Amino acid sequence: MNFVDLNKRILSAHASEDGNMLARLYGDAGTQMLAAGQVDEGCFFLTQAYVFALENGLDSAEAFHGYLVEHGREK
Repeated sequence: MNFVDLNKRILSAHASEDGNMLARLYGDAGTQMLAAGQVDEGCFFLTQAYVFALENGLDSAEAFHGYLVEHGREK
């Protein structure tokens, strides 16, 4: 998925207050950015994914947290 489409989907999920979808979309954006070598940007998106996953009681919170620890965002 390209970032223009991803951004549109993120904005739509915000408008509909779909926290589950926001966690997934921010997670997708974060992992794509990490894969592209953009660690700061990726960790920003993964932080958002982590927050939405925690707020919605999603199992994915653990994986998002793991990425953040792995990249030195939490010790």
